[in-house]
Amino acid sequence: MIRDYNLNKILKKALSRGGDFSEIFFERSESANIQCEEKRLEKILVGTDMGVGIRVLFGGETAYAYTNRLEEKDLLNLADTVSQAVQAKQFQKDISLIERRPSWKNQTRIDPASVPFEKKAALVMKGNDTAWTFDPHIQQVSVSYRDQKRKILIANSEGDLCEDDQTYTIFVVQVVAAENDMVQTGYEPLGGTQGFEVFDTTSPEEIALIAAKQALLMLKARKAPAGRMAAVLSFEAGGTMIHEAVGHGLEADLALEGISVYQNRIGETIASPLVTVLDDKTLPGKRGSFVFDDEGTPAEKTVLVEKGVLKNYMYNRLYASKSGVPSTGNGRRQSYRHRPICRMTNTMIAPGKDDPASIIASVEKGLFVKKMGGGQVNTVNGDFMFEVTEGYLLEKGKIAEPVRGATLTGNGPEILKIIDKVGSDLGFGIGTCGKDGQGVPVADAQPTIRIPEIVVGGAA
Repeated sequence: MIRDYNLNKILKKALSRGGDFSEIFFERSESANIQCEEKRLEKILVGTDMGVGIRVLFGGETAYAYTNRLEEKDLLNLADTVSQAVQAKQFQKDISLIERRPSWKNQTRIDPASVPFEKKAALVMKGNDTAWTFDPHIQQVSVSYRDQKRKILIANSEGDLCEDDQTYTIFVVQVVAAENDMVQTGYEPLGGTQGFEVFDTTSPEEIALIAAKQALLMLKARKAPAGRMAAVLSFEAGGTMIHEAVGHGLEADLALEGISVYQNRIGETIASPLVTVLDDKTLPGKRGSFVFDDEGTPAEKTVLVEKGVLKNYMYNRLYASKSGVPSTGNGRRQSYRHRPICRMTNTMIAPGKDDPASIIASVEKGLFVKKMGGGQVNTVNGDFMFEVTEGYLLEKGKIAEPVRGATLTGNGPEILKIIDKVGSDLGFGIGTCGKDGQGVPVADAQPTIRIPEIVVGGAA
């Protein structure tokens, strides 16, 4: 429908009172959401959302408005409303839209929309039943399933016309186990830019068992010791540390607005020469992948840190323009109701050359982190604190007994510089990243790494 409109006319109307750039963003989203709580289906939502956002950039500022009224006259009125935020000379440039073809395409084998709703609900209940029957100490189980088909069309005053179809599927189990006054949680997600084939290799029962076993393991674990010690972060920990302690600070809006410890440090050594950090939108099936970002910039692999040297930030169109550099394809938005901002996609520490088993064997005494939890980061100075949801003591080069309640505290740039072993493996975590009131799907990853000394919080 939107394709049939006079998009040139709408774009020029948006610029009729001046401006440097105008854009039309159309989105149609179809989703199914099923959630089980207290051994019953508590939430069943199926819906379609559709709308258009129109944006004008002028002098480094943004004017943005959106609507779900999609007649051509409505879009012309919306464009006129946005143009009123700009008072300048008339925009005279001709606009000739040329369709941009993606350099790659994510393949979805089983369209979630083709799967009966009853089958989706049955998978949720299988996960629920498996977790509840695992052990009597389990007190609470939450299982959720969500799929989303997202179609976007972007046209702008530079002549770009882009379309992308994105399919997301995610399945999450959270388990709470308790004994006396002790309560522990296990959490395990599955998903990506995939269809229902996500369950071909991993079943809901397997996901539920992982979450349940983690909760029970930590329930029986002793308190973690506290102090400075060596830590090995497993590839199974995902990339929580790189996402939070480093990634957000390399988003161009934070880096250029003076609220990142990495401001004005392009070309400087900010990490160990063993550390290379990437943001790669082109990984098939990963939760942060796409062929065009939400501004129509083609996806790319961006090298952020190369052998310890800061090479680039993650730019959207606005901050790329301010810096006089190309966008890296990191302009993302939650929906047509939101303006695009600088966001991560699939962010990772690249694999190194060390054998993961030898990294573990190299530590005489320390902490082995198998799974990371949430935490807090101050992007201005790089200080962070993360929870360890599954951790073990390291004794004489071997993984020993489990410990609970551990936290990792440090400073991002300082920790990056002292990483002295980087494994040849790689493991991904998935989630939804929040920033400025928007949530977008992301993945993060890391190999097994050794930090020779970090502050571990735990028992005194």
